[in-house]
Amino acid sequence: MDKVIEQPSPDKLKVLPHHQYVTKDHLTPSNAPSDPLDQFRSWFKEVVEADHISEAEVMTLSTATSNGIPSARMVLLKQVDSRGFVFYTNYTSRKSKELAENPHAALTFYWREIHRSVRVVGRVEKVTREESEEYFQSRPVGSRLGAWASKQSTIIGEGELVERLQKVSERFGIEDDKEGSVPTPEFWGGFRVIPDEVEFWSGKPSRLHDRIRYLRKEGSSDEHPTWKIERLSP
Repeated sequence: MDKVIEQPSPDKLKVLPHHQYVTKDHLTPSNAPSDPLDQFRSWFKEVVEADHISEAEVMTLSTATSNGIPSARMVLLKQVDSRGFVFYTNYTSRKSKELAENPHAALTFYWREIHRSVRVVGRVEKVTREESEEYFQSRPVGSRLGAWASKQSTIIGEGELVERLQKVSERFGIEDDKEGSVPTPEFWGGFRVIPDEVEFWSGKPSRLHDRIRYLRKEGSSDEHPTWKIERLSP
């Protein structure tokens, strides 16, 4: 394995030159589809079908408070539909509180093995209760119990989570993670990021990457958006 860093002094790390990016395709506004969600679905299918890429659905979710203090974390994409990108979480978590204050978010996907990335900026809405119910009930029973046991993003004592999980399991009559009925918590559900900007990045040698950006045209609806497609300098 090539050396990645040097440490010239105890308080300094130097990152060495990175390897070259190589992608075979050439992405331009002229060959891109008119809808960024179509382009995303095309790329995502390729990533999912590639044997050497794991967890293609992992994405960075960035939110901010009402006064602009940002935070970011990794979450899992669970659905792409005609309106946008869906993920699920505890509605009392830090991310959810920030989205309640400031209903805008950014997503970033990075598929290192094939030198591709997607960046999304948009508005955020809660999915319907029916959508949250359907997804929650499709989860493994352990994950359903965990959603009840975890007061996400709050400070917790040593061993407290295990105790809470045991109490929740007893409450719903679940033993040894065997299947059983676990209702969907009222404090748990999904968010949908409705994109206003989507950028696709394809790595090229000498850092001369392909970048195209979709910008939602002013006045276009969420149901039938129209897009301006531009090529960006790398």
